[in-house]
Amino acid sequence: MRFDASFRLGMLATLALLIAPAHALARKEKGKDEAKPGPVVAEALPVEMTGSYRLDAGPEIRGSLVITADHRFEYHLVAGALAEDASGSWQFIGTRTCLTTEPAPVAPEWRAVPVTKGPTVRVTWPSGAGIAGIGVRVGFGDGDAADAGDLAGGYTLEDGWVLPLGEKRTPRWVELIEPVHNLASPRFPFGASGRLAVTLVPNDMDKARFDKTCADLVGTALVLRRAEGEMKFYRETR
Repeated sequence: MRFDASFRLGMLATLALLIAPAHALARKEKGKDEAKPGPVVAEALPVEMTGSYRLDAGPEIRGSLVITADHRFEYHLVAGALAEDASGSWQFIGTRTCLTTEPAPVAPEWRAVPVTKGPTVRVTWPSGAGIAGIGVRVGFGDGDAADAGDLAGGYTLEDGWVLPLGEKRTPRWVELIEPVHNLASPRFPFGASGRLAVTLVPNDMDKARFDKTCADLVGTALVLRRAEGEMKFYRETR
């Protein structure tokens, strides 16, 4: 059987009318699937930690931390001879509460000058008052020299520190440490006189340096994670 051109065109038009609604329906169903939302994932939210906290570190240590709603904090610690404070701002970093001391503390400084009289080493405050209890380590010579070696010489008195009687070697350098804050000096060379006057400039030595130092809730404790170790605080009031 032969079909003329007009018949074929009519059949194609009818087929197009049948196919078009089917394609439209398929696109509509596909659009429904694409628009369907995926599963909702719950995001962890920051925990509000404002309030007053006390440090739990034994009877010889007292400490407190106050976090206020205006994004400020106050910190205090007394542990034997060590007393330190800090204040500044806090912010959420992720879900954590993180503290920053403001203004940033200025680090202590050691300054040494050769002198021709007095003890081998004397350490003072800028006022000139002598400092007792500074650890002393003195070095003699270098490498394989006959007088090489060092001497852990104990601690300074307020009027200084002298080489032990009978020590015949010439001191070449000294290192000092302030034990309360674990503050070590640079290695200072001795001059020809073999004596040094050292000044410890405290600056903000008693101010704790927090630089986005973060705290987390662990059970009922607020744990402040410092580089020196963890400190556990417990809430007193909101």
